[in-house]
Amino acid sequence: MKLSTSIALGLAAAGVCGAAVLLSGAVGESPPVPATCPQRWDSDAIGGWVPAAADIDGVEKSLVPGSPVKALICAYPGDNTRPGGERLAGSRTLTDQAAAMARDLAYFPVAGADVDRMCTAVGGPMTNYLIRFAYADGRALWVGSAEEVNRCVKTTNGTADSNSYAGPAITTAYRDGIWRPVPPGDPCRGPGDRRGQDELMVPGRPGRLTVCRDATYARPPYRKRHNRDIARALAVTLNSLDTVPSDNTCKGLGGATQRGIRLIFDYPQGPAAAVNISMDCAPAVNNGLLQADLDDPVRDQILRLAPP
Repeated sequence: MKLSTSIALGLAAAGVCGAAVLLSGAVGESPPVPATCPQRWDSDAIGGWVPAAADIDGVEKSLVPGSPVKALICAYPGDNTRPGGERLAGSRTLTDQAAAMARDLAYFPVAGADVDRMCTAVGGPMTNYLIRFAYADGRALWVGSAEEVNRCVKTTNGTADSNSYAGPAITTAYRDGIWRPVPPGDPCRGPGDRRGQDELMVPGRPGRLTVCRDATYARPPYRKRHNRDIARALAVTLNSLDTVPSDNTCKGLGGATQRGIRLIFDYPQGPAAAVNISMDCAPAVNNGLLQADLDDPVRDQILRLAPP
């Protein structure tokens, strides 16, 4: 989504960051966290940059630990074919919705340096965002992200990185002052990113399982739901596999013609966790951050749960 010139200028006039040079000190010896929006995006990366990393407990495991009380969103629109040095177009401050925004970003799984992914290279508009989360005790941290046509964006707090994508929701929060992630109309097509997937194929204790056949066929029934006991039993099985950091590729198996399967594990709270099973290549099991080989007993267990 590209912010129009009129919207950007209007928001800049209404809510642009003040000229004060106040600094919010972080715990420890880290540099102070600036209290106002930088005038430029000081990186040639799309997303994945912050002006300072905060020394706050939990920043290694979560993009936004704890419960901040305010979120300052700074917008830097530009073009993804010429990234770097984008000027500040405006800002917006969220108070009553800052905690919900922080909670949802905190659910994003952290991606290690060994994780790789394939990205398309479509040219078009993009907007970098900096979000300054302030805590009641005076501490603060920045999160850097972006909305971009390829949806291949790194989100970071300067210490932990995530490949999960929140671009449209951040744009809505900046433009309308509302934090409103939109759930997928079809659960089989949801992102399926959940905190902990960097350590386990299926983290936590899921409450329900949806097994989807390759949704490109779109011929009902291509999904089948199962109860909590089945969901947790399959999670235990998948978590017993030997995993490696995912490069989100696999090698095709000659002669194999089985349709892929996508497993959606839902939870009483927070987002779903998805695991893709590529029957025609190896390694076949992939949650986006971890990969594993698929042996015959696990394959049979999954096929028994899948729609025809």
